[in-house]
Amino acid sequence: MKKYTKIHQLSENRFLNLFKLDALTDSGRAFDYFFVSRRKADKIKLLTKDMNAEGVVIYALLKDDPEKIVMIRQYRYPLGDYLYELPAGLIDEGEEPKQSAVREMKEETGLDFAVYNGGDKAYRRPFFMGAGFTDESCNAVFGYASGKIGCDKMEDTESIEVLFVDKQEAARILRKEKVSLRAAYLLMHFLHAEKGKEFAFLEDL
Repeated sequence: MKKYTKIHQLSENRFLNLFKLDALTDSGRAFDYFFVSRRKADKIKLLTKDMNAEGVVIYALLKDDPEKIVMIRQYRYPLGDYLYELPAGLIDEGEEPKQSAVREMKEETGLDFAVYNGGDKAYRRPFFMGAGFTDESCNAVFGYASGKIGCDKMEDTESIEVLFVDKQEAARILRKEKVSLRAAYLLMHFLHAEKGKEFAFLEDL
């Protein structure tokens, strides 16, 4: 059953746009449904039905000390506060997710990123972010970070502090701080990873 009659684009922005559906309930009652998308109007997933990701989240352990994970503490305007997150960003046209991860890591943190390609591919497929309000999906990319922190490629709209977090600090962050959902669930894996088997959780589905 098609549960809408018309789609209206209500904004025109480079990164994110608001849409309104003339939606229908199962009984056929009409109502307004609003959602946001990073896609152009003719490419929203309501129409294409694809799952291709718009963004990546980066699970990066320090190459020289894999008992630490790279996190960021970023100011988020809707919250008016800083949020603990993992590095992340949008996939540019023509990029593979792992290419985006390398680029975004450099832009957000100044660090180099080497992708870990092992494990079950199912963990790298796109997953939806918040289907109640957006059609956005995201790939997780895993690997090792190295180099020095640098902010010279950061956009002036971004306010980011780069952190190297050990397991004790990760546990504190989960208990006490404001944390993105993606970071929270991936930190749970980090906390339970065995030394020398940092990516074992990716091996079996």
